[in-house]
Amino acid sequence: METGAADAALVRAARGGSDAAFGVLVNRHQQALRGFLRRVCRDPALADDLAQEVFVAAWTRLGQLRDTDAFRSWLFAMAWHQAAQTARAAGRRKAREAEWDRTEDQTRPEGISREDSMALNDAMDSLTPDQRACVALCLAGGWSHNDAAEALSMPVGTVKSHIARGRARLAEALGDER
Repeated sequence: METGAADAALVRAARGGSDAAFGVLVNRHQQALRGFLRRVCRDPALADDLAQEVFVAAWTRLGQLRDTDAFRSWLFAMAWHQAAQTARAAGRRKAREAEWDRTEDQTRPEGISREDSMALNDAMDSLTPDQRACVALCLAGGWSHNDAAEALSMPVGTVKSHIARGRARLAEALGDER
């Protein structure tokens, strides 16, 4: 039996609700699909993630496949589109990060080196999310404790505690012995 005809029979069975039939389709095409995506993406982990996403999409969109003999082409077309979309998104993310780095360099207060700025960012990463939010609003953003408490839905005393603990951890991380 030709691959297209064999796939068509499995597609019809999967459309009828057979998980096993779709499993056979996955087993039949996953190695080739992953290989294609690895060559296209040049990142094996990303390719494996994309292959999984493509198979999930294929399962959910199986009813949209017009020509059941063309399952393999349809599957690889979805993989190609998913890889291209992911690459475009990565390009946009890189552009945003480059813009952010450029903006961060321009907005860094005078007298603070890039190294100190990076150390501060690392120190901020060491804070709990609540501490980081309070420190970002009150110390970096100039918000009042009351405004921060309202925005974060926290009691004012909790905001003050988070700021005090956050300030202490930042000073420790930055080597400030005050």
